[in-house]
Amino acid sequence: MTREQDYHFETLAIHAGVKDNPWSGATLPPLFQTAAHWHEDADNLSRTFSGQTQDHIYMRLTNPTNSFLEKKLALLESAKGATLMASGMAAISNGCMALLRAGDEFAASRSLFMSSYTLFTTIFKKYGIRVRLFDPLDLEDISQNITHDTRFVYIETITNPKMEIPDIRSIADLAHDKGVPLVVDNTLASPWLCRPIELGADIVMHSTTKYLSGHGAALGGVVLDAGRFDWSAEKFEDFTPFVEAKGDLAYSFRLFKEHHVNFGATPAPMHSFLTAIGLDTLGLRMERHMVNAMAVAQFLREHPKVTWVNYPGFDDHPCHHIAKQQFNNKGFGAMMAFGLEDQQACFNLIDHLDMILNLANLGDCKTLIIHPYSSQYATFPQKLKEELADPCLIRFSTGIEHHEDICRDLERALSHV
Repeated sequence: MTREQDYHFETLAIHAGVKDNPWSGATLPPLFQTAAHWHEDADNLSRTFSGQTQDHIYMRLTNPTNSFLEKKLALLESAKGATLMASGMAAISNGCMALLRAGDEFAASRSLFMSSYTLFTTIFKKYGIRVRLFDPLDLEDISQNITHDTRFVYIETITNPKMEIPDIRSIADLAHDKGVPLVVDNTLASPWLCRPIELGADIVMHSTTKYLSGHGAALGGVVLDAGRFDWSAEKFEDFTPFVEAKGDLAYSFRLFKEHHVNFGATPAPMHSFLTAIGLDTLGLRMERHMVNAMAVAQFLREHPKVTWVNYPGFDDHPCHHIAKQQFNNKGFGAMMAFGLEDQQACFNLIDHLDMILNLANLGDCKTLIIHPYSSQYATFPQKLKEELADPCLIRFSTGIEHHEDICRDLERALSHV
């Protein structure tokens, strides 16, 4: 029988780990909806608490449904370790905090998801943690913002909502030359389109709520560990006990022992179960997302009421070349941004849509739209809001409906602009 590592991605997404479990022939992981697990004798529970056995104890620590999903996601992202969290932001906050101490500094792209930007520039500041922001497309700017105090470099595979695509391999090389790990939020690409660990990234994060789940039904996040960064370096002497305990997986072990267990960010097994079902069709969905996105982007670009379209699939997009290379000519993502005359025009478009949904999510099988300036960034200071989100900008998440129906809905709504 073919070994799992020889499977193509689409096959692995369906079959990985299924036959490794005693599920009485079930092809989906059972939903272990239990807060705790009983043990046959006191010695076994004691051995489990001390780490000598891998049995389950309490849902906040581990759960069989969650563990199955962790193993499958690790395989899909070419990672050695995976830790599930209750949301994408739980993954980002806990995943970064496992690398940080009070007074530390890190470097991050200035093109960030709204909540990541707030976490990095405001929340962390309360704990004496500093972030140095850089242009993710400028290697010289990145280099200048990595200092002696930098603990890690953080980027997004596809930035939200600017649709920039950093050169992961070059940034990973730069970070490693400076002796620090590269952390990548791969949510907008999914492992079907891009696997940052294979490009040199050390830690990868996802909001599993998006493409991995795919149906807007389950909330979750995951932190994935490549298992190859040298945590024994002098800069990371605080990792010493974790290196001694788990070697290459020192980061995953620290994340689990210090943050996953004590910060209470464990996902409910129902969400992991639904995400596991969603993963079965990830490859198929992503293919349709890509085809639809290109068709919709072309339609919008040709419409007289649309002033501009920002989609990496266009030859003249500044990130088109790196996207083709980094995504292995598979596509350019399903996200795009486009502009109308002003904010009122954006509102008129959204208010006259029929099928396309106006809501704060992305990566769903359904087509979604939002006006970030007036929603996600509504409470930001005016100057910062204008820097991060244009009042004329619409963020568009292309679904898997028929592309002609998506364009027809846009055509009708644009007639009211």
